[in-house]
Amino acid sequence: VQLQASGGGLVQPGGSLRLSCAASGSIFRFNSMGWYRQAPGKQRELVATATSSDSTNYADSVKGRFTISRDNAKKTVDLQMNSLKPEDTAVYYCNLQYVQYGRRYDYWGQGTQVTVSS
Repeated sequence: VQLQASGGGLVQPGGSLRLSCAASGSIFRFNSMGWYRQAPGKQRELVATATSSDSTNYADSVKGRFTISRDNAKKTVDLQMNSLKPEDTAVYYCNLQYVQYGRRYDYWGQGTQVTVSS
């Protein structure tokens, strides 16, 4: 399984960006896809996740500003980021995880840089 992320870049405070991630390979249909981020000197943290049954979860810091969406047929997950703040600056990682036959599978994309600065 491979995850290919795209869409990062430089944006001014208050601006918007959209991240996209596509999974390739065979994956269990009951899964969770989402986004995590890691800022310099900080631990990686959850941003948003969406399960294959459309249950979503957001970090408190992004609620109301970010929206996660996924297409199960295409095996993609997108993150629409609005009203971006300098503190959103980080490397964003796409993640796919599921449990099949009692074994946990956890995959990461290569990371895409998001910089919010004037």
